[in-house]
Amino acid sequence: MAEAAKPEQQHRISHYDTGPRPLSFGRRVKLRLLAALGLAVARALGPTLRFEVLGWQHIERVHSSGRRCVYSFWHRTIFLAMWWWRNRGVVAMTSANFDGQVLSRALQGLGYGTTHGSSSRGGLRGLAELAREIEQGHDGAFSADGPRGPRYVTKSGPAQLARRTGCPIVCFHLRAQHAHTFEKSWDLFQLPHPFSRVVLVVAPPIEVPPHADRQTIDRKQAELQGTLERVRDLAETWFTLPPAERERQRALWNA
Repeated sequence: MAEAAKPEQQHRISHYDTGPRPLSFGRRVKLRLLAALGLAVARALGPTLRFEVLGWQHIERVHSSGRRCVYSFWHRTIFLAMWWWRNRGVVAMTSANFDGQVLSRALQGLGYGTTHGSSSRGGLRGLAELAREIEQGHDGAFSADGPRGPRYVTKSGPAQLARRTGCPIVCFHLRAQHAHTFEKSWDLFQLPHPFSRVVLVVAPPIEVPPHADRQTIDRKQAELQGTLERVRDLAETWFTLPPAERERQRALWNA
């Protein structure tokens, strides 16, 4: 059963700031080692995974219209997402803290551009930087519940970014049939087993008007919450569905 967000959490406004925090020499060495390890794991596991994609036509339609995508996803899926979208010209927002800097370096090794932002540090400069990257022809991406949760609770960043750029939000979720879940991590991070099958579910885009007021942003944030829950629920149950139901869902999502 999917974990539901508390109503009072769904419309929390979050702000972003740029710039990685300075690190000591020891932390810089640790950062390089951890990023190299993460990149090595991705390059070892990634080529063994077998993906099935539902709804990819939504992304193609956005791109064929001359616009880019504001990708939004739950933090739990970040490993599978970083592998699938590698070398596609995506710019991802990561936290400015140590963990975010590790992730940023690993993402760069997979062909991503990165910007830094944190929901705990003031200003909107991080979103402005990501908006500039989108305006220059890149897709943008960051987790809706990152960098530290609460898990499965959206923040307002995707809706704000979509309003600023005129580009739609595209929600997705990935699930490996066989994976290890890190139960003590806030996001229940999953690391796929080698040679696992993976399903990627992509939802129809969410449009945000360029002059949206606060009430409209709140409505779009609620729509984002519901859409992310819908793709999560399908992806998380995909490998337990009867074959006939999977065929029905394929026809529905790929129409």
